[in-house]
Order: sequence, then C-alpha cells, then structure tokens
Amino acid sequence: MATDAFDGPVPAAAAPGQRVLDLLDKAIDIQGPLVRKNIARARQRNPEATPAQVIRSLERMYVSALTGTGAAVGGTAAAPGVGTGVALALSAGEVFSSLELSALFALSIAEVHGIPIDEVERRRTIVLGIMLGGSGSATITKVAERTGQHWGRQVVAKVPAETLRQINKILGRHFVTKFGTKQGIVVLGRVAPFGIGAVIGGAANAAMASLAVKAARHAFGPPPSGWS
Repeated sequence: MATDAFDGPVPAAAAPGQRVLDLLDKAIDIQGPLVRKNIARARQRNPEATPAQVIRSLERMYVSALTGTGAAVGGTAAAPGVGTGVALALSAGEVFSSLELSALFALSIAEVHGIPIDEVERRRTIVLGIMLGGSGSATITKVAERTGQHWGRQVVAKVPAETLRQINKILGRHFVTKFGTKQGIVVLGRVAPFGIGAVIGGAANAAMASLAVKAARHAFGPPPSGWS
C-alpha cells in the first residue's frame, strides 16, 4: 500500500470534500494495476478455485485487512508515549489505506466477473457505487434510467460516458457527505485512550467492509460458472 498520500503541500483552495474525492481517485489509480495480482493471491492456496470461491476469498481478505488497519491505528492511542497528535496523523493515513483497500476489492470483484473497467469514469462508478451501498445503487439506476438487478454489469456495458460523468458527480457528493462525516467521527474515536480506540476503529471498519461486500454482491450478481 502507498504511504505517501499526504506528502507535499495541499492547496489552500482545496475544499475538504474535494480532498476526499482526490484521495479516492488516487486510490483507484494506484490499485487498478494491482487487481490481477490481488486475484492471484486469492487463488494461491487453490489454483483450481472457481470464481465463486475466489470471490469468497477476496471478501474475507478485504474484511480482515480493513478491520485490522482500523484496530491497529486505534490501538496506538493506548501505547505509552504516543500522543494524540501522532494518533491523529496515523488515522489520517489509515483513511487513505481504507480507500485503497476498498478500491482494490471493488475492482477485483469486477475482474472476476469478467467485466472490463479500463475507463476511469467506469472504475469510479464501480468503486463509489459499492462503497455507498444501497444509496449508490439507487442513484446509478435512477440517473442511468435502467432498472433491474446487477447494476455493475449495466454500467460497464450499456451506459455512455457522459451519463457516467453525471452519475459520478452525484455519487461524489453523497460519498463526501457519508464517508467524510463518518470518518471524522471515527478518527476522533480512534484516538480514545486505554484501548477503546482500537475497538472503535476495528468495529467501524468491519461495518464498512460488510456494507461493501453486500453491495458488490448486489452490483454483479451470481459469480460466473468458470473462468473466461
């Protein structure tokens, strides 16, 4: 995972909401080339695994990794000699790591389903839609004017780029409102002393991961029966 998300000056004019979206875009760009490596890692124990088995492995890997990062950062506040400032700095970095993990998970699931997502706008729609869960799904189907299940397939195959840009603007606003507000509360909770922060951080990330897993299942539907 990248560790330089916060290197360099941040433009004074950059609004907090735009900063969150910029971080998300960076996470998507970084994780895009790593999708096939992530799938290969999920198949290491069983090279003959079916797509359904690989998807289950990807889900477990994602939930475990995201929960672990939240708990690890939350636990720093209880360590001797670690001040609140250090804990806050670590938590800010963990926010970017959670975006990286979520982008990698969403794009990996799409790849297993055999859905090509080479275009930036389509990648952004997939990641935003899955991270937002039910509200993301509702927005995508409404703006795209397409009904039915498994919006992940429809977005890639049938929705024109201009419509995707409109969808992503709306999803972006929802993402900033939902993710930014929740993360602000969680970040403060993670710096709580006596190990309380570890519980808060781990539980919050576990909940976010579970939401994304359910959303991905809804977005793409049943796994393919075999590898294409």
